[in-house]
Amino acid sequence: MNKEWPEEGDLIVGTVHKVLNYGAFAKLEEYEGKEAFIHISEVSSGWVKNIRDYVRENQKIVARVLRVNPKKGHVDASLKRIREDQRTRRMQQWKIEQKAEKLLEISAKSLNKSLDEAYDEVGYLIMDEFGDLYEGFELASDEGEDVLLNIDIEPEWAKAITEVAKKNISTPEVQITGYVDLTSYKPNGVEIIKEALLAIEADNVEVQCVGAPKYRVMVTAEDYPTAEKILSESADKCVAIVEDNDGQGSFHRELDE
Repeated sequence: MNKEWPEEGDLIVGTVHKVLNYGAFAKLEEYEGKEAFIHISEVSSGWVKNIRDYVRENQKIVARVLRVNPKKGHVDASLKRIREDQRTRRMQQWKIEQKAEKLLEISAKSLNKSLDEAYDEVGYLIMDEFGDLYEGFELASDEGEDVLLNIDIEPEWAKAITEVAKKNISTPEVQITGYVDLTSYKPNGVEIIKEALLAIEADNVEVQCVGAPKYRVMVTAEDYPTAEKILSESADKCVAIVEDNDGQGSFHRELDE
């Protein structure tokens, strides 16, 4: 359902199937029969003593395409040339695409049709109209059959897709991650940092210790702009509490090596 090859700079999703001392090979999830090679120098921005500390067989990865090599049937890719927020978004996008295809397949089965028939009869039409398949299912769940009938989808398909959408789609959520470095020089510095972290914890904000002075802040929200706003405000609040107590704090989107 995709173009035959990715392009240089694309973010691709793959499954690692072979790890060697000099690099790793990953099967591309969205390009059937294609694989990516990640040289050990492209695994991490720091020195890699043992590549297996970073990648393992059957691991799902997101990599950036460096070069495309049709003759060899694979692409050269990099794990280190991606920010963590880009990696998170791309993986979530792929998971949503997988879910959308599964929903289309369920809809097709209810009409005794194959997945290929579903794409030919309605799938590509939905993608052309709404940008991606999942968006069509979301709209059908929220607005009903009319949103599909309005783009000339046959009534039997509109009904089948809407029924599947309403049963399987809930309010979407996204998760993003950032990091704060917190240091306090006071005798009760540990308590001050603990207070700062507790002040930002909530139902949609989780804090984990990476290893003092680094702490991971994970935010869950209904969309990326909201999540980014909550993450920024949480980090600012946390750092401010520490700095108000003569400590030091900083916020980063990626975990420093």
